[in-house]
Amino acid sequence: MGEPRFKTLIVLTHPIQYMSPILRDTAKHPKLDLTVAYCSLEGAQHKRDPEFGVEVVWDIPLLEGYSWIHVPNRSPWPGVGRFFGLINPGLWNLIRDGAFDAVVPLTGYMHATFWISLAAAKSKRQLVLFGGDAHEIAPRDGKVWKTFIKKRLWPRLFRLADVVVVPSSGGVALMRSIGIPTERVVLTPYAVDNQWWLEQSARVDRASVRAEWGVPEDASVVLFCAKLQPWKRPHDVLRAFSSAAVENSYLVVAGDGPLRKQLEQEARSIGLADRVRFLGFVNQTKLPAVYCSADLFVLSSEYEAFGVVVNEAMLCGCPVIVSDHVGARFDLVRDAETGFVYPVGNVEFLARLLGEILPARDRLKRMANAARERMANWSPAENIEGLVEAIERAATFRRASQNRQRQ
Repeated sequence: MGEPRFKTLIVLTHPIQYMSPILRDTAKHPKLDLTVAYCSLEGAQHKRDPEFGVEVVWDIPLLEGYSWIHVPNRSPWPGVGRFFGLINPGLWNLIRDGAFDAVVPLTGYMHATFWISLAAAKSKRQLVLFGGDAHEIAPRDGKVWKTFIKKRLWPRLFRLADVVVVPSSGGVALMRSIGIPTERVVLTPYAVDNQWWLEQSARVDRASVRAEWGVPEDASVVLFCAKLQPWKRPHDVLRAFSSAAVENSYLVVAGDGPLRKQLEQEARSIGLADRVRFLGFVNQTKLPAVYCSADLFVLSSEYEAFGVVVNEAMLCGCPVIVSDHVGARFDLVRDAETGFVYPVGNVEFLARLLGEILPARDRLKRMANAARERMANWSPAENIEGLVEAIERAATFRRASQNRQRQ
């Protein structure tokens, strides 16, 4: 007779392209009986993304290989980006009637639906696991009042979880700093489908991709890949690239958004139009070719809870430079080995790094190999084992508490 399985419900805002492969693997774990509840089907359906500025539907399967339920959203103002944008009252009956051992609401506490899930699970005394992807208390917009509230709210909020799950060691440190006991915090690494990225990258014809870009095969290429939004600071990369002035080098920008026209205009105004390529929105299956055809990836964000684009780039053998506000730096970026970390907004510092690294072809090759090697143990396997460990630990704490009550 096999070990008992934990009947587990994961609650998500909507299908997410990098999570779906992990959910498929999670569903195969012998210790889990998994169901996923989606509060919206954005991402799996055609919808205009106001930040990308284009109609987006991911070109990989998002809803295959695991058991899932769509819980209707009853919000009069539907959307995954605001508190009352997700109101899913059906979660109450689903959780209370579902006989789940553990409920994992990953919608984030800034959605009304999170509190429905939490209340339902608590009312049935089910194990509850949740966390956040932040590695610092400061909010993206830097507003002091939000920091003030978080410092007082978070210690109480995260104590409502039987175990807190976080995706980076920076998140682990944050939870400890606000008083969550070490034994109640478990790392579940922010991962992508490593095997898929490795397989796809092995098929890339770099010379053909560069020919499509109009970039010489022997050129040095810097890549920026993200939505073109203010907090991603794409202008910093453009200006640093201009200042570095590395001979026979190009900047490729993959992504769309509200800053695109400004970036294109600035590239023209500083005389770089012939050395900057704007690819627009690039769907998932086309991204490996983009990473593999670049020499160095830069993520310049002033706020980035983790940044799975770093995972993607490194799996494709592309070394990275990230700002010191990018969460992936804690676990993936080993200075001068897999990449570099620089002070956010310091364009001069970034320009010096580009000027030093881009011409060093042998060094870039060594870093590319090191980047791939680092990803060998930062994968869906570690993420899933972290989740299983968190559930088992929560069950142990619950049994210990019940035993104390009986004494």
